[in-house]
Amino acid sequence: MLGLDLEEPRAILEAKEEGKEEGEKAIALRLLKRRLGNIPDELLSQVQGLSLVQIEDLCDVLLDFATVSDLESWLQQQ
Repeated sequence: MLGLDLEEPRAILEAKEEGKEEGEKAIALRLLKRRLGNIPDELLSQVQGLSLVQIEDLCDVLLDFATVSDLESWLQQQ
């Protein structure tokens, strides 16, 4: 209309998405540690490597985990 492009620049959109992903990973890791206690670094690294969709899926099921083995099994299926 006035020649203004009101869409956010791609870099800002990507930064927002990246921030959302990092925030969800932090919450998932916090909940896992609270639920399961000590988690091996190898498994924590695997969780850090998950995509946003996988992290959201993990958040849906992590309260059903009773042991670190449950987390390990879930990660193997991903």
